[in-house]
Formats: sequence, structure tokens, C-alpha cells
Amino acid sequence: MQMRLALLALVLAGCAFAPAPPPLPAPPARLQLIGVVELPTGTEFGGTTVGGLSGIAYSAARDEYLLISDDRGNDGPARVYRARMDIGKAPLAPPRLTGVLHPRHAGDAPFAPWWRPENGVDRPDAEALRWLPGSEAYVWSSEGDFARGFGPRVRINRLDGSYLRELALPAALQPVKGEQGARGNGALEGLALTPDGRTLWLAMELPLQQDGPAPTPRDAGAPVRITALELASGRPLRQIAYPLERVPLPRRLPGPQLNGVSEILMEDAHHMLVLERSYSAGAGFGARLYRIDTRDGSDTLALDALTPGGAWRPVAKQLIADLGTLVPELDNIEGMDWGARLADGGCTLVFVSDNNFNPAQTTQFIATRYLGPPGGSGHCPEPAR
Repeated sequence: MQMRLALLALVLAGCAFAPAPPPLPAPPARLQLIGVVELPTGTEFGGTTVGGLSGIAYSAARDEYLLISDDRGNDGPARVYRARMDIGKAPLAPPRLTGVLHPRHAGDAPFAPWWRPENGVDRPDAEALRWLPGSEAYVWSSEGDFARGFGPRVRINRLDGSYLRELALPAALQPVKGEQGARGNGALEGLALTPDGRTLWLAMELPLQQDGPAPTPRDAGAPVRITALELASGRPLRQIAYPLERVPLPRRLPGPQLNGVSEILMEDAHHMLVLERSYSAGAGFGARLYRIDTRDGSDTLALDALTPGGAWRPVAKQLIADLGTLVPELDNIEGMDWGARLADGGCTLVFVSDNNFNPAQTTQFIATRYLGPPGGSGHCPEPAR
């Protein structure tokens, strides 16, 4: 037994210190780094611990950002931070937090802490949010409370916390017993709102179980589904199959190795930016930004499963940038939105990381200038007002 344990220890040690494979040559980035700033883990504000920031939304009319936390066990109720950030000034300074909001559910009460659930109400695992143009409200998503039978949710709240309504999501995006439906902790991760405020796109992080396996270092796995809803009615309009990449690096330690969609963002009425975030134990985080045309590919709304060789076609995608080449010490990037215009009219793209309330991680803000797709000048969108 001791010999077997010793051999096992040697194997694990070899895995832990094996050199990483050489990185693939990076394409010319269509993002230019403006700056990187951090909020230390453990930062306190408004009686809460700031962390778990999984989504960011900017209002040009207010020159204000919203930051949503996916806190699941630290300070309790779901919350959104208000913040200001001067991107055009050098050096880039950390955002100034100005308030903390607690959205309420349909029962007109704040959500209960994760450790003290309320009967009949989910504990939100908040992942994304967007301002609703011309209003005092925002739309936000929860990945779900699978252990208590609650799937993904999309709600609309006012800045004062009051509940407006919830959107009914397609049944296919909900968890189902057996090998069907959304994966736990791999469900609704990203939100994108078209410039006219009429269409809301929802992105799953990982493939539905019936569609196939999640990515590994050897195989890209099945595509994820990105679904468009009419915001006013919640009616499903269209769904596309988005192909993921393989996990960039194999793990060096026992633990997870994954790659999935962590956020989406509209560039105009039809073109979307898709952020793929990866993690491998011992090898760290990665993030790549792609651009797609939502009119491309098949409409998969009516398909129960995306079987290989079936009568469907995934959307084509175009690499914009590997964020790891811009920021070598990249953290767990989960949120992105258009920021304030630069003095010369250039458009900015701002990213934020979820530190998981882990002392070994940090809350990272990355400000970049967006140059558009390769081969073109791109389109600098108007941020939400």
C-alpha cells in the first residue's frame, strides 16, 4: 500500500510541475489595452464584501456603471453596485463605488441569503445585467438554484430595488432529471440587449446535456445555445448554435478544466461579441473574444438535440483578441460592456473579473479600445442611455 501511495504521489507531483505546452501564435489583437486596475479581495462597501462581480453595465446618460455580484454564501442577499470610472484619464484608477442595490423578488422583499433560503423563492446566482434604455430599470439573470429545483431566471428591477417582472424562459433551458436540459453551474451566463432595447439574447455557458459533452483539452465538445427573446412579451424569436473552442491548456493539478461562454454583448442590431472564459487547475484562467453575426447559422429553437451530422449549422465566428496576450496575469473574466467614449471618439470595451471571494484571486477591471473586426474599421456602438 505504501509503495502504491508513493507511486501515486510521484505521478501527481509530475503532473503538478510538468511544463505547459508552448502557446499557439496569437493573431493581431483588435483590442488595445488602456489599463488594468484591481480591487483587493476583502474590500468592504455599504456593509458588504465586494466580490463575485459577474456582470457590468454602463449608462452613457448617467456616466455610471452597474456591477452585479454572484455572492453565494458570504454577505447574503443578491446585490448590485453602482460605480463610476474615468477610463480616459491616465493612469487608470479603480472604480469609485457609490451605492449598493438589493433587487426584490415578486413578493416585494429582498432575496434571502444563500445560507438561509426562503420557501418558494430561489437563491439567485446572478451572472449578468443590462440597463434598459431610457428607464430607471435593469434586466438581470440568475444561473439557477438547481439544488432546490429552480432553473435559470431573468428578472427586471428598478434602481430602487422594486420588482417589475420576470421573463418566462424556454423549457429547453431549464434543468431536467436525467441527461437532459441545462448543466448545473453551466447554465444561463450571458445577456445581450439589442440597441433598440427590443430583443434580449441569452447565452448558456456550457452545452445542454442532450446536445453533447463540454469542451476538454482534446475536443471542443458540443455547441452552446444562444437564444433571442422579444423583451416585451418574452416570446422566443430565434436560437443559434455557437461552437466553443477546446480548453486551451490541460490542468497541471487535480481539479477542473473547462471552457465556456461567460458573456455576450451586441455591437449593433445583428453582430454580437462572445467572450469565452477558460480555466484549468494549476494552469490558470484564459479569455478570448469572438464576433458573430446572429443571422448566420441555423435556427435551432425547434431542435430537441443538436446531434452531430443533423440538419443544423452552427454560427461562424471571428477571433477579435486573446485577452491573455493583453493581460498576462488574467483573472476570471466574466463581465463586459461598452464604456465611455474616448476623447478622440474611440470606443471602449470594459471587462471585470469574478474573484470567487478567493484570497488567491482579485477583482480585475480591464479597459480597452475596441478596433472592430479584422479587415474592417468596425462599428463603435452607442452605449445604453
